[in-house]
Amino acid sequence: MSVRVLVFGTYDVRSHPRVGILADGLRRRGLDVAECNVPLGLDTAERVEILKRPALLPVLLVRLVRCWYALARQARRQPRPDVVLVGYLGHFDVLLAKLLFRRTPIVLDHLIFAADTARDRGETGGLKQALLRVVDRMALRSADVIVVDTEEHRELVPDRYRDRAVVAAVGAADEWFEVARPADEVSGDRLRVVFFGVYTPLHGTPVIGHALTELAGESIDVTMIGSGQDDAETRAAARANDRVTWVDWVPPDELPKVVADHDVCLGVFGTTMKALNVVPNKVFQGAAAGCAVVTSGTSPQRRTLGTAALFVPPGDSAALASALRRLAWDSRYLTRMRTAAARLAVERFAPDQIVGPLLDHLQDHLHTVTKARDSS
Repeated sequence: MSVRVLVFGTYDVRSHPRVGILADGLRRRGLDVAECNVPLGLDTAERVEILKRPALLPVLLVRLVRCWYALARQARRQPRPDVVLVGYLGHFDVLLAKLLFRRTPIVLDHLIFAADTARDRGETGGLKQALLRVVDRMALRSADVIVVDTEEHRELVPDRYRDRAVVAAVGAADEWFEVARPADEVSGDRLRVVFFGVYTPLHGTPVIGHALTELAGESIDVTMIGSGQDDAETRAAARANDRVTWVDWVPPDELPKVVADHDVCLGVFGTTMKALNVVPNKVFQGAAAGCAVVTSGTSPQRRTLGTAALFVPPGDSAALASALRRLAWDSRYLTRMRTAAARLAVERFAPDQIVGPLLDHLQDHLHTVTKARDSS
């Protein structure tokens, strides 16, 4: 009988696919994975908006209580798990998991620190930051294993909890690999570049906008997918380039194919502390979809992507324009970078690959569970 893992919480894999990737990886490694999931229905931007407008807090609390009631009912109908994995944005869910599953190891997928994310979205008030740091500490204290995505984020975990932390790359879901085009298949006589994500300081979309103005008149078509607090500034910075298509939103099930129809996927270019510590979803997904990847040359991104991406200094629009220009002018170089990104994605970013460090961290517990099952 295999080890039972229950993926638990108010997560939404359509908005934040990370926990779904972990679940798929664990299944492929032979674990029995079930889900206990009631999506909260609020994305990161909406949660930050509630933080900025405390009068909206009852909305969050009412939804959370309803979801927790449903989760508790679902949990009672599930076989007793050997491990509970609390999904991304589970700062509060992990508290409920700790109550419901006593003496069961709780794994928290802690991709973001609440205080850092709020700061990146423009919420810098001292009292609110202090409260969010309390939320982060409560979540970390409740977890037996803390999964982060970079060594830099592991260093942000307080010393007393750091031995519980394990680094597992974000990775990409199967649908991204399934739509990848052959690296030598050109999309047309113009380089096709795509960005997708939320327009926040982390992503540095105004940097992209200024680079696009430098590229005005060149053989490069760009699709900018998303919106956010830096939307107006980004569009203003790119206004000189008429080869830019602006798309506010693409349904999650259509996004992989849309990205794969481009030659280049852009990463993040911000200069905030969060931007310097993260490897964003989009570089894993773009690589899996067969695109060449251009992103900031921060330590975590260089460590993760190696020679399979083009790196530019954070905040440097001229360097970004130069990198795209080189890919537009040199088709063989473009093919080489697309090939390198796709190969790395298959070798290291597939679901069964990214869960390796987590399974190693849980090895002693899983061995105990398996031994007990075999002897019963």
